[in-house]
Formats: sequence, structure tokens, C-alpha cells
Amino acid sequence: MLAYVIRRVGQTIPVLALVAIGIFLVVHILPGDPVEALVGQDATQADIDAMRDQYGLNDPLWSQFVSWLGAFVQGDLGTSYATGKHVSSMIGGALPVTITLALAALIVSLVVGIPAALTSGLRKGSLADKAILGGSLVGISMPTFVLGVLLILVFAVWLGWLPASGYVDLAQDPFQGLRAITLPALSLGLMYAANITRIGRAATLEVVPMDYVTMARASGVGFWSLRVKHILRNALIPILTVVGVTFGSLLGGAVVTEKVFNLSGIGSLLINAITRRDYPVIQATVFLISVIYLLINLLVDILYAFVDPKVRYGNR
Repeated sequence: MLAYVIRRVGQTIPVLALVAIGIFLVVHILPGDPVEALVGQDATQADIDAMRDQYGLNDPLWSQFVSWLGAFVQGDLGTSYATGKHVSSMIGGALPVTITLALAALIVSLVVGIPAALTSGLRKGSLADKAILGGSLVGISMPTFVLGVLLILVFAVWLGWLPASGYVDLAQDPFQGLRAITLPALSLGLMYAANITRIGRAATLEVVPMDYVTMARASGVGFWSLRVKHILRNALIPILTVVGVTFGSLLGGAVVTEKVFNLSGIGSLLINAITRRDYPVIQATVFLISVIYLLINLLVDILYAFVDPKVRYGNR
């Protein structure tokens, strides 16, 4: 198991290097000058050239990349062109919001998606199965901002149960924090729950006819043991794949939800940086999301080996 983990970590390192190169090139090749976006139309060419020298934008592209990567490895994410603040402090203020939203949405998707997948797979063709499939189709088809607006309309405007926008730190006020994050988490999590339901249902339908499930039923295995130990565990591989991709997508795809619910997370920070062509913020934010995404996929691969020993032994 340890050898498998070490091998997977070793495979992740060159991917991170390629991701860093790709992010840097895409940001710098795209049209637009960050200095011109900052100084406005009244600035002279001399002012523009001086500011470009100040930020090192007149250096060769390879030199800029080496300087950025070297500083990044040392923990220096640079300084924002637009605000003059350290990028690390800007990300440090926005990341907890996005992580909280992503984790809450992931919990919603798992709590809703996995039981729905098992129920649908074990009762194929029943009314419950048809209702779950119909609900998952609606969940996949409906944009998150539409669902978010509907949730605000019902639970914030009509019923007045939950706040329509804003964020409260869970560490400072757990009750108000849960109230504030509930609607964004539902808006984002229900869509991914629909995807988990469809993939989990297909995996469950493959597992149910297996001989070991039939033998477990014949031997009188209990209700929960049959579903959790014999069916769910063997259907987890595709579900884990969806969960890993889902969490990575939640981090990058929370932009619209953050805008709808007025949350100052990574998505809002990234959108503002793109409109200002704020290179240090864009590079650091996208690279951080990519690192988290790769780490999640690495964790999913390790969980594969834990759930199914054939994965680690097959790679020897």
C-alpha cells in the first residue's frame, strides 16, 4: 500500500509542473495589458513603461516565470497589481468561504445522492425509482443560479427562515454560520447529488446481480449489512470518482453561487482579478485550485486501493 501511495505522489509532481507552466502561459498570452487596465486612458507611455518595469513585465517571459515560480515555492504569492495587498492575505480571506461552501455542498450531495442511488438501484422500475430518476434529471438540467434564486424566494423571502445572502464564520457563530451557508450549499449540492445518484444507481445495478450478493441474501445477512458491506462498498469505485471530481468542480464552479448569495470566496476573487487583469492573483488562485483538485484526485486513487485491493496489486 505504501509503495502504491509513493508511486502516485511521484506521478503528481510532474503534473503540477505542467499545470504551473500552462497557467502562467495562458495568463500572459491572453490579450490585454494589466498596466493599461490600472493606469487608465490618461496615462502617458512613459508612465506605462515605468509601471511595467516596476512589476517586471518587460522582462523575458521565461525570466518572469522563473521568478514567479521561485517565489511561489518559497510561499510568496506576490502582490496584487490592483490593490497592493499580498495575494496570500487575499486568498487567506477568501479560501475559508469557498472551502466551507464546497464542504457543505459535498455533504448535501452525499447525504442526498448515495441513499437515492441505493434506493433507485435496489428498486429498479418501481415508482420510487422513476421519481428519483426524474428528480435527478431536473437537478442536472437546472442551472445553479436558477435553483439559488428559487431557494431565496421560498426560504428567505416568503418564509423568512434563512438569510438570503452573506457569510458568517462557523467558528465565531456556528448557528448563524449554518443558517447562512444552508441555501448556498443546497443550491450547489443538489445539482451534484443528481449526478451522484445517476452514477451510483448504475453501479448498484451492476453489483446487485453478483453471486456474493445473492449468497449474502440467502444466508440471511441483515438489511444494513447487505446494503452497506456487500452492495455499497462494491459500488463505491465509480461513486468515489464522481465525489472526487465533484469536490474539485465545487471549488472552481462556486463562482455563480457565490455571486448569487453575495459570498466573498475564491470565485469572486478570481472574477474580479480577471476583469482587472491582475496577474499575481489570477496565477496564484488558479494554481491553488489546481493543486487542491490534484490532491483530491490523489486521495481518491488512494481510497480506490483501500476499497479494492485489486487496484494496488494490479499496479505492481
